[in-house]
Amino acid sequence: MLTHYFTVKQSGEHEINIQKSRFIAHIKRAETEIEAQEFIQAIKKQHWNATHNCSAYLIGEHDQIQKANDDGEPSGTAGVPMLEVLKKRNLKDTVVVVTRYFGGIKLGAGGLIRAYGKATSEGLDSIGIIERKLSQVVHVKIDYTWLGKIEKELRATEYKIKEIHYLDKVEVEIFVNESHIQAFMDWMVDLTNGQCSMEKGETVYLEEDYVR
Repeated sequence: MLTHYFTVKQSGEHEINIQKSRFIAHIKRAETEIEAQEFIQAIKKQHWNATHNCSAYLIGEHDQIQKANDDGEPSGTAGVPMLEVLKKRNLKDTVVVVTRYFGGIKLGAGGLIRAYGKATSEGLDSIGIIERKLSQVVHVKIDYTWLGKIEKELRATEYKIKEIHYLDKVEVEIFVNESHIQAFMDWMVDLTNGQCSMEKGETVYLEEDYVR
């Protein structure tokens, strides 16, 4: 598993107008090629009367699956520029469909490349990018008297609280970067003067907004 990677925050769409043509970028996270293809077909069905529904996607930890489709635009002027934007943003597991409604003015090859690239780029900016960091959930059990101090100290660090359970003792679930596990546990022992118990839990991806 990758220690971290970037992908889109959510599904969404964003429209721009260039020389009277409408370019609508539809973007979604897709972890399999089947998901990507189903999304593309859904957009084509929704915008069946559009001039073009061009698409591109990158899937897999090492971008094993890469596809670009010009859907009737001159070869290399739509799908490839869209794919290049995904690559430059270092995105993974992302599919984009740009729907074009022709406005009557031809853009030429260079104009099309810029238009489809811009539609994709602005769509990504509108929808948002996240960084997914591989983290382990560490369960920390403490007496209630330590809770205030622990919460205050955690707020000043990169560690994120997942959940707090109020039982006979307080159990705090904390996301910890896998490479920082031992350092975190040593720090927690120091903070509580050794008055805590800890267990490692599941390994998950923690999602955080990414700002360029």
